[in-house]
Amino acid sequence: MANDGATPSIFWFIARRSFRSGRFFLSYGTGVGILLSVALALSGGAAFQSSYPLVAPIFPVVGSSGAIVVFTNDRIKGVLEYLLAYGMTPRRIFLNVLGSAMLLVAVVTTATIGVGVGLFVARGHSIGTTLALDLLVYSVPMSFLCVAFATTVGMMWTSLSSPRAGMNSPIGLIPFVGILPAIITLFAIAGLAFSGASTSQNDAIVGLAVESVVLILVVLLISGLSRFLRRERLLSPA
Repeated sequence: MANDGATPSIFWFIARRSFRSGRFFLSYGTGVGILLSVALALSGGAAFQSSYPLVAPIFPVVGSSGAIVVFTNDRIKGVLEYLLAYGMTPRRIFLNVLGSAMLLVAVVTTATIGVGVGLFVARGHSIGTTLALDLLVYSVPMSFLCVAFATTVGMMWTSLSSPRAGMNSPIGLIPFVGILPAIITLFAIAGLAFSGASTSQNDAIVGLAVESVVLILVVLLISGLSRFLRRERLLSPA
């Protein structure tokens, strides 16, 4: 992470705390993702190839919640206020939290997709071009985009509200915000299949369209950091 002035990097400090504070979410998201990966891999080649790339981005959102937990708790307890007084900028704090979320999603995505694809291959199936492209072009990028979207919205929500422990906190709802793009893609492709218009090309267009929209939203949110993450918005509400 970028270093502002002479202040030392806090990225790994935030990352370690995100793993520690979010260990329940990390275990839950990874565990459920692995169980679904195993179930689909055992159900047959066609089911895995058609369904797994679409559901794979859902669980990393839950598993990466530790980063927003740290950000929310730090604002409530005045830790962010201390970091600001120490000379760190709101943008740097935001990017460190976002980077920590990216580490968490990398862990969940690697574990779930690794187990699913590994078991799929172990059962004698081959990874065709279509499955490889679905995973590399949609599943993995969408996992990171959904987490980036959820984390950015969560931090802005926290910054614009006056949270108290157990009240007005984005922690409980942000995972639902994060999985929304993947759910939209899933239902859109299911709708194509129901109408008989589902083809590899049409499904790919839908997936890439939703990915593009989420990417644009994330870029717009990050570009508005200077407006939403002013120093006074990160001060403790207590």
